[in-house]
Amino acid sequence: MKYGAHAYLWVDRWSDDHLNLLDRAKELGLSCLEIPGGDDAVFTPRTVRRHAQALKLELALSPGGHWPMECDISDDDPHHRQRGLEWHRHMIDLAADSGAVAYTGGLYGHPGKVLRRLPPADEIPRTAENLHRLADHAERRGIKLVIEPMNRYRTHLVNTPQQAMRLVTLADHASLGVVLDTFHMSTEVRDYATAIRMVGKRLWGLHACESDRGCPGGGLVPWREVFEALREIRAENCYLMLESYNTAVGDFGYRRGLFQNLCPDGDSFVRHGLAFLEKQRRDNHGKNRG
Repeated sequence: MKYGAHAYLWVDRWSDDHLNLLDRAKELGLSCLEIPGGDDAVFTPRTVRRHAQALKLELALSPGGHWPMECDISDDDPHHRQRGLEWHRHMIDLAADSGAVAYTGGLYGHPGKVLRRLPPADEIPRTAENLHRLADHAERRGIKLVIEPMNRYRTHLVNTPQQAMRLVTLADHASLGVVLDTFHMSTEVRDYATAIRMVGKRLWGLHACESDRGCPGGGLVPWREVFEALREIRAENCYLMLESYNTAVGDFGYRRGLFQNLCPDGDSFVRHGLAFLEKQRRDNHGKNRG
């Protein structure tokens, strides 16, 4: 498995000023760093690419920064859907130019948009059609397009792995993958192992964080079952990405809906998180060998 982390463990937005985080990630034993894109992430893709390649560090990019609400490929308004396609194509280009292996997130809609209504009959089919178009563009640029189910307080479209797989099946594109988030799953999933098995070979990775969005361990996430299921689906190349928000950077945590001091230090979060996850992996491997 490949261990990674999100840059939000240290900073509230990405720029060329934060290239040192690539070195930090490597020193901490990570194989991948997820960097946030968005209209407020101003950086030089070629510079990021060269730095990461020199370190032999993989990158993923997600639209975590400023993302206009009208740029939504699922929206009722066809003009907004078109804007969404154009916006995400630009982010895919940034990801590819930066040397990222994937563009990932709640790409099917817009996180923070929750429509409390019976969904129109064409909402999921039109979203799947637009995901296919984005996956085509990602494939041409040589990267994966990876969608992430999120809890009901972040989106009404895709909350569960079942809904994610329905969308992936309808979109019908080989370049589409799924990343599951153990924090979001704590609201929407009763059986983590069954959920992971359901995604199967489409599983690109896990955002590994605790049920309170803190460092893995000591919460409600059933980590033993998680690692058993990962072993069963032979997820050797799965990315385990530590994720939270740094709560020592001004009001960043509060702006992201994190009201407890769960990540005052990114380095410490990674060290403890990696140690916990690696112990879970070793214990599971040893148990099944025995």
